Amino acid sequence: QVQLVESGGGSVQPGGSLRLSCAASGFAYGSSCMAWLRQAPGKQREEVATISISGRTTYKGTVKGRFTISRDDAKNTLYLQMNSLKPEDTAMYYCAADPSAANWCVPGRWPYWGQGTQVTVSS
Repeated sequence: QVQLVESGGGSVQPGGSLRLSCAASGFAYGSSCMAWLRQAPGKQREEVATISISGRTTYKGTVKGRFTISRDDAKNTLYLQMNSLKPEDTAMYYCAADPSAANWCVPGRWPYWGQGTQVTVSS
């Protein structure tokens, strides 16, 4: 069955860094658009970054220049490097996949989800 397992979350001070990982299995990872989304308490889930099979990336405006999404298709693993973290980055972070999209990720269309990993940024 489809599995997306996130790891790497935790608590960090403002200005710190974290690297999230997502191990994927049970579907055609190498031909799927992948994404990181997040949801803070009381807020709607939002797309943070997406990456197509060709490596085309998109970022939410408030994380551009601080976060980097990448994928290792040999390891079926998705990453999110987060630098210069801010308290407003505090949220549950989810890995998501769309096997029906390849070179052009469709915003909001993510049929597969992981369970999430918590990121807390506070002093």
